Amino acid sequence: MTGRVLALPAAVAMMLGFVFLRLVASAQSAGPQSAQVSSSDAKSKVAAKPWTSPRTPWGHPDLQGVWDYRTITPLERPSALSGKQFLTDDEAATFEREENRRQNRDLIDPEKGGLQYPPGGVVPYNEFWYDRGNTVVGSRRTSLIVDPPDGRLPPLTPEGKKRAEAGAAEDRETQLGRPRADSYEDRPLSERCILSAGTLPILPGPYNNNIQVIQGAGYVTILNEMIHEHRIIPLDRRPHLAPNVRQWLGDSRGHWEGDTLVIDTTNFSPKFDFRGAGPSLHVVERFTRVAPDTLQYEFTVDDPTIWTRPWTAVIPMRKSSELIYEYACHEGNFALKNVLAGARVLEKRPSR
Repeated sequence: MTGRVLALPAAVAMMLGFVFLRLVASAQSAGPQSAQVSSSDAKSKVAAKPWTSPRTPWGHPDLQGVWDYRTITPLERPSALSGKQFLTDDEAATFEREENRRQNRDLIDPEKGGLQYPPGGVVPYNEFWYDRGNTVVGSRRTSLIVDPPDGRLPPLTPEGKKRAEAGAAEDRETQLGRPRADSYEDRPLSERCILSAGTLPILPGPYNNNIQVIQGAGYVTILNEMIHEHRIIPLDRRPHLAPNVRQWLGDSRGHWEGDTLVIDTTNFSPKFDFRGAGPSLHVVERFTRVAPDTLQYEFTVDDPTIWTRPWTAVIPMRKSSELIYEYACHEGNFALKNVLAGARVLEKRPSR
């Protein structure tokens, strides 16, 4: 009897030991797999974590560097794409192929004309000089304009129409070799190396589509590669200059709204011309770093003397590892002198 009682605990102990060993073996077998699953879940959670912009030593989002905004996406949605907000991958590839061919200056016959050049006009540069980019924006949006929703500029006011017609007539005369050139002051600011047409707001152009952002604790500087224009913008919410103080690039004031740098610019010179807008122009820009290599640039333009309502465009800028070199516009530039000299020659020709 006593032997049986003593034998029972021993048997139970042996059975429990066997079960324990099986559990240990099972745990060892399952352990690495469980660890892998846990590790995978952790990595997934890390990957899903929203990206946040790096900070400057004083705590602002770091927007510094050179940013490239080349694209062949047009400012306005082409009429052929009316009602279509985005392109498919195939449509984007077709658009890029056709638009790059259409824009190629080497394929334009001056006698027949093309793009903005009338038949018999002058095509001033060949394709070698252009660096406009050859792809649409990453979203494949059909226009840079996002508001109005149709991707088109708002209707012009009567004054806006008057200025647009006058500008178009002058451009046509210039392209036909009959520029208004009684004085150097008759020529556009870009031709005189004073201002580029795409400086403010920033818009893609034929070449030099880069800006450099430099930040300080109380200021941000934006350098445009084209004609080396730069703005030094205070961030302390100081008021704008008095209305009677006018500057080529207006008066810019900046502040932060979360991770977005907002720049408000008014007080443009009467000699400044953005699509006919000038002294009454008001531009609000928004810079947001949305990825390590992407700076989203959004701007809203308002000039009630030119357009019937404000309008907004969005341009993604890509981080560049390249440097911005000096744009020595006047160095070796004989264009202005030759335009004036050519105009004097035309004046001496007998009228037909």
